[in-house]
Amino acid sequence: MDTTLILICLAGYFGLLFIISQLTSRQANNAAYFTANRSSSWRLVAFGMIGASLSGVTFISVPGMVATDQFSYMQMVLGYIPGYVLIAFVLMPLYYRLNLTTIYTYLAQRFGPVSHKTGSSFFLLSRLMGSALRMYLVVNVLQLILFDSLGVPFWLTVILSILLVWLYTFRAGMKTIVWTDTLQTAFMLLALGSTIYLIGQEMGWGFGEMMRYVSESDYSRTFFMDDAGNAKFFYKQFLSGALIALVMTGLDQDMMQKNLTCKNVGEAQKNMVSFTVVLMFVNLLFLSLGVLLYAYAHKMGLAIPVKGDDLYGFIATGDTLPAIVGVFFVLGLVAAAYSSADSALTALTTSFCIDILGIEKKELNKQESIRKQVHVGFSVLTMVVMIVAREFHDESLIKTIFKVASYTYGPLLGLFAFGMFSKRQVNDLLTPFICIAAPLISFWIAFNSPEWFGYTFSYEILLVNGLITCLGLWVSGIGRQSKDLSATTVNT
Repeated sequence: MDTTLILICLAGYFGLLFIISQLTSRQANNAAYFTANRSSSWRLVAFGMIGASLSGVTFISVPGMVATDQFSYMQMVLGYIPGYVLIAFVLMPLYYRLNLTTIYTYLAQRFGPVSHKTGSSFFLLSRLMGSALRMYLVVNVLQLILFDSLGVPFWLTVILSILLVWLYTFRAGMKTIVWTDTLQTAFMLLALGSTIYLIGQEMGWGFGEMMRYVSESDYSRTFFMDDAGNAKFFYKQFLSGALIALVMTGLDQDMMQKNLTCKNVGEAQKNMVSFTVVLMFVNLLFLSLGVLLYAYAHKMGLAIPVKGDDLYGFIATGDTLPAIVGVFFVLGLVAAAYSSADSALTALTTSFCIDILGIEKKELNKQESIRKQVHVGFSVLTMVVMIVAREFHDESLIKTIFKVASYTYGPLLGLFAFGMFSKRQVNDLLTPFICIAAPLISFWIAFNSPEWFGYTFSYEILLVNGLITCLGLWVSGIGRQSKDLSATTVNT
């Protein structure tokens, strides 16, 4: 694909982002940065969340994974539904009732300041790793199709990529992001739809013929019910999907910060329900695209890349499809990546400022300066993780992200579940030790479970992780009186 064309497309795309940034950052303050002044339309938030939830990892990894995993990923996606229902009708009412800016403030009200900072710290670790890995995947593809030919080293590509995110988010944060996410989601869906259509044209298929081919393909097997030891076993995947949706959206400041910009809890719930429906359909389309990409590669006699993550980019930017496919691929890829990275950087900054530094207690004239310094700090940390990740990327990155999340989000699941469904008090000072021990014990159990139980844990180890955290919190509260916590617990 012509490098000049790619550069022109990227310049035009980022030009649009900076125009939006300029328009939304007028008279912006910390309230605009953290909550967009709680004035966002739920329709705008719902549409923008699609791109943020899918990210560049879905854009790259999901089509390529059908060769090894078929459509088994849809079992996890179906599990998202109960997870999102719990978020909409259990977590969101609590967050709005407490008028939270960061959701980890809940832990301060329920348990105490040490638990508050512990929960926030686990989010900071989880989101920093997750967003950096997502962004790394996209930058790596851009490096292969563009910057290697220009002689630009990978580390410089990383710096330029994160610098662009910082430039259009540092002034207005969430007020800018709810609009840029909408633009980015539109480009991502345009890339997906146009690629499917143009591959169909090249294969001589109409829409009905494409869908028939996909449904009859061996790759489209969705449900795996016959082997509980298989990582693709339905109940493993479904449970994992529900838990991952719950923790990576409902207990994640990045995703919840968008919901908390809605005017009220009713609108936030409408956002979550509509987002869930569209997300199911879009994930199915990405898997279908994978089948079509493999079919096209076989027909054209193309060498299949060793890594499934490379498949979409290899075909889209090659010489066999019209150049417009490559253009849409680059724009969709960048859009998917930046819709995740920009909000993650803002959420990390928000959580660190409020949960760790207590910025609201600082002098008013220093708050904005502190927030900007933290924003720069997380930008640098993201760059470092991306550069290091290149040395260890050896499998489908979406699996790596979910695997990491199974351990880092477990303590958050335990903290929130124990806090919301129990009135028992805990020893606040012991919370950090419990939350560090739980993932380590979970890893030890997962490592030995094939020998001990004849069972191999997948992402459902997250549930074990959360249960161990709950058990530790319960033990720490022995001898402590329960209090009336009706404002911060769920009535059962």
